[in-house]
Amino acid sequence: MKIICISSSSVRFIAVPALLAFSCACAAASDETTLVVSASAAGGLSELDTPAAVSVVNGDDLRLAAPRVNLSENLSGLPGVQIQNRQNYAQDLQISIRGFGARSTYGVRGMRIYVDGIPATMPDGQGQTSNIDLNSVDRVEVLRGPFSALYGNASGGVINIDTQQGSQPASVEASSYYGSFGSWRYGLKAQGATGDGSQAGDVNYTVSATRFSTHGYRDHSSAQKNLGNARLGVRINDVSTLTLLFNSVDINAQDAGGLSNAEWHDNPQQSPRAEQYNTRKTTRQTQAALRYERQMSENDDLSLMAWAGERETEQYQSIPLAPQLKPTHAGGVIDLSRHYQGIDARWTHRGALSAIPVTLTGGLDYETMSERRKGYENFVLQNGTPAFGYKGNLRRNERNLMWNLDPYLQTSWQLTPKLTLDAGVRFSTVNFDDNDDYVTVGNGDDSGEARYHRWLPAAALKYALTDAWNIYTSAGRGFETPTINELSYRNDDQGGLNNLLQPSTSDTLEIGSKARIGNGLFSAALFQTDTKNEIVVANNEGGRSSYKNAGQTRRRGLELALDQQFALDWRLRMSWTLLEATYRDSSGSGDDQVIRGNRLPGIARNMAFAALEYAPETGWYGGAELRYMSEIQTNDSNSEQAPAYAVTALNGGYKFRSGNWALDLFGRVDNLFDRSYVGSVIVNEGNGRYFEPAPGRNYGVGASLSWEFN
Repeated sequence: MKIICISSSSVRFIAVPALLAFSCACAAASDETTLVVSASAAGGLSELDTPAAVSVVNGDDLRLAAPRVNLSENLSGLPGVQIQNRQNYAQDLQISIRGFGARSTYGVRGMRIYVDGIPATMPDGQGQTSNIDLNSVDRVEVLRGPFSALYGNASGGVINIDTQQGSQPASVEASSYYGSFGSWRYGLKAQGATGDGSQAGDVNYTVSATRFSTHGYRDHSSAQKNLGNARLGVRINDVSTLTLLFNSVDINAQDAGGLSNAEWHDNPQQSPRAEQYNTRKTTRQTQAALRYERQMSENDDLSLMAWAGERETEQYQSIPLAPQLKPTHAGGVIDLSRHYQGIDARWTHRGALSAIPVTLTGGLDYETMSERRKGYENFVLQNGTPAFGYKGNLRRNERNLMWNLDPYLQTSWQLTPKLTLDAGVRFSTVNFDDNDDYVTVGNGDDSGEARYHRWLPAAALKYALTDAWNIYTSAGRGFETPTINELSYRNDDQGGLNNLLQPSTSDTLEIGSKARIGNGLFSAALFQTDTKNEIVVANNEGGRSSYKNAGQTRRRGLELALDQQFALDWRLRMSWTLLEATYRDSSGSGDDQVIRGNRLPGIARNMAFAALEYAPETGWYGGAELRYMSEIQTNDSNSEQAPAYAVTALNGGYKFRSGNWALDLFGRVDNLFDRSYVGSVIVNEGNGRYFEPAPGRNYGVGASLSWEFN
């Protein structure tokens, strides 16, 4: 069967900016900062000048007095971003931006993630953060709001990560971290360059390797992770460069699973089902990419990016015997092999039309993924008794193909010295093709096909009240298709694709203001997002989730942030997010009933963060931070909540330099007052095991030692 979903209601909305964009194709130069619709390889976004809600975190700030293992360590203070460490390396971090992605029971959904321009989000919208090497990150950009839609499918927000480009003088760094629960990390990084990068033959490089291990806070939650990242750049001639990127990750992790409310209060460290089923997951991923950049003329630039990779996953789930005996059940072991590749071609022209400076960016993004997905029983019979935690009989065998083809266009007009118009459009096509090779009595052919199309427009108007104070307004339309896993299971426990599941579409309006205050930046954003056909969890039981559309939802919110540096080496960071995310339709019945006005599960209504740091270049440094999270609904019926909490952390250290040597020693205490709280929730878990507890007071110490060759 085939599903065709085409939306043309946005044609009028995009017609004017699209025609304006095409009309400027012959213009002359502008240096105005523009928001590029594809992950930028160089330059980066300006927090002040970009007409959108964007936060930028430098790599050095990300690594300061931190374990350098998870993005959640120093990104949790960004407005609009809810990032939770599940304490479960089999399921990745739980990340949502303005509520998008909160439903994810594993991995990352609802947003796009890029690392050096390579999507860490697959064509169907499923992503992961496990391959991000914090040891070599140069900067992290987090984009929220309407312009996120210009990144295509499942772009409720965008996280763009650039790794360090090697420079002179060359250096080598060794780093380590030792913390509670038997956690440790070793890292080694080398970087350098020949020449200054402006002459033909100049080369720059950064190579990083990290090994991490932990026993885990909870029972049956140990993990080991090996990660490698490399970047090699070559100046071909005066106008072109070539960059080679390589990344590899290998993870072996136990899966502690969720707890009920009673189990959490009784013993948050327990994992009552994990030992019985020996739940665990192994993941291996390797990818490589080439980026070619060329200055075609004084006003024209060309960028070509191509990448390819493979990812293999094997996961043992805690699914009981009885469900697996059904002919249509896919078993309790997932064996998944994925191959993915893509190309992004982009042309940028800077010019002028009737003395109005104009920048035009046009491009084409094409991504494909093929997977071989198999399912096995998670038991074998020993003397007629099932022994769980072993790969048994084959119960699923299919080959899935996914691809997207997205042309995009964006333009920026400097209408007056103070007024700027940014507008763009992307036409996104996403295709799914499922080929079922496991057809037996009682389990028919579940092959199917689905295809979705959407116009994704966005526009923003920015006015500079002064050189240090901007106000802006923006609007955009986005969409999110089901992932292949969400399409795979029907709500009625029958075979075949979940054909009733449709993509969600969202319309966002935003107004904001940004101002430089001395050596600081204050930003405020007020937004509303209305979504139709919101994709939500229908049931989450026995390690398996099925999904449905929930009609209309609304997200209204306010984001405030202050990043202020004062008295030379002192820095204050504060943020507050108010997010009202509610259902606008009633649906379902009984335990699954959704009542109009219910809050969307997995989303905190209030988040607050404050940090005070003293960080000179050398000598003693230290900091304190406070994080607050309001209660979080665990299911659509809002019958149970994870309580609100506030936690405090302290860190301190000493930086020493002598000649070519640099040493950094630090220590930290997290959850200083030993609060008992739920770190993340499993949305709509069918057995009521919603809670993934966070650890109590925990400690860590670390060191890094570097040498410069000069």
